[in-house]
Amino acid sequence: MLWVKAFHLIAVVCWFAGLFYLPRLFVYHCESRDAISHDRFVIMARRLYNGIMMPSMIATVALGIWLLVVVWPIYGHQAWLHAKLALVVLLLIYHFYCNRLRLALAERRSQHSSRYFRIFNELPVLALVAIVILVVVKPV
Repeated sequence: MLWVKAFHLIAVVCWFAGLFYLPRLFVYHCESRDAISHDRFVIMARRLYNGIMMPSMIATVALGIWLLVVVWPIYGHQAWLHAKLALVVLLLIYHFYCNRLRLALAERRSQHSSRYFRIFNELPVLALVAIVILVVVKPV
């Protein structure tokens, strides 16, 4: 079970790296004015999303479900686990919304400013802090 937990944590770290970096790319993409920069950010965002974020998210969820099956008899009735799972669902929504934003930027139909993306970029940090506290401290 420790191997599953280790690979789950590795997948989480990789997924969060993408969740932190992709919206930062959106900021730069939004501020770019020339076609070469636009094309570069489209490629970078696509490779990040499809090559790192999607596989990491899938591994995170799959391994997380495996761990959840094991710990549910012990922690399934505790509120911290339900709160953590709710935050994971919000992160999944954020993840897929990032893809919609990525496609809108690629097609030059984004209505958002770089300021919007700067604020949007901070949301996964809040989720990460809350999830780590919930899992480590297990507040009652």
